[in-house]
Amino acid sequence: MPMGCQAVASCLSLTFTLLLDVLGVCLCHQAENGCPESCLCSESVDSGLVVRCSDMHLIAVPRDLPNTTQHLYLDNNLLLTIPSYAFIGLPLLFKLDLSHNRLAYLEPGAFQDLADSLSSLDLSSNQLETLDPKAFGDLRAQTNLSHNPWLCDCRLQLAMPQLLLDPSSLTEVVCNTSEPEALEAQGMPFILVATDLDFCTAIQRTTDVAMLITMFGWFTMVISYLVYYVRHNQEDAIRHLEYLKSLPNRQARSESLTLNQAVTQL
Repeated sequence: MPMGCQAVASCLSLTFTLLLDVLGVCLCHQAENGCPESCLCSESVDSGLVVRCSDMHLIAVPRDLPNTTQHLYLDNNLLLTIPSYAFIGLPLLFKLDLSHNRLAYLEPGAFQDLADSLSSLDLSSNQLETLDPKAFGDLRAQTNLSHNPWLCDCRLQLAMPQLLLDPSSLTEVVCNTSEPEALEAQGMPFILVATDLDFCTAIQRTTDVAMLITMFGWFTMVISYLVYYVRHNQEDAIRHLEYLKSLPNRQARSESLTLNQAVTQL
């Protein structure tokens, strides 16, 4: 074999060996830190332990995450909800990325025990329509809430003052729909809309109108039934009176007189 070919083969063999060694070290380090199979873990002096579970088609938050995790990326998955205590046992978690999922509901206590550590939370590009204060608890993190189909209604208006999130986070709640629709808040930040409109009062007015219409409907039905009942009885009485008049005896005339009195009273 020519010397040039031997040198190239030797260089490739050495490179391949080094790659295997590096891969082996990474896998051993990942196994030692208990990194979930669906995630990649790395550690640095600046960021601490970073756990990346992005683009893994996950339908649930991985279990047994390392308790030293400081940055957790769960973006671009298929998560529909965050259950209670999903991130329990992560006292150092500083950043949490849940963007670009299908989140439509956050259970009460979803971010339990993260109030003291979590500084950044990304919930953008999901399917959230409202905010449940019980899901966030005492969390004060800077939160990205943009690109969600927010439903601006009385429930959201009551929830906003109870949230302890960074105030700038709430400016990203832009109305996709509103209830009632007549308020026409679509495309506007909820905080700005709520200063001019009271969603709860509007709902109460709508409810009152509906109750009045319902009561009027029932009243009309009762009156109609009473009118029908009286007319029906009058017709029966008149037919019976005509029958009695056709009888030649005195008893029939007596009964006819009595029935005449009854019809008069009706």
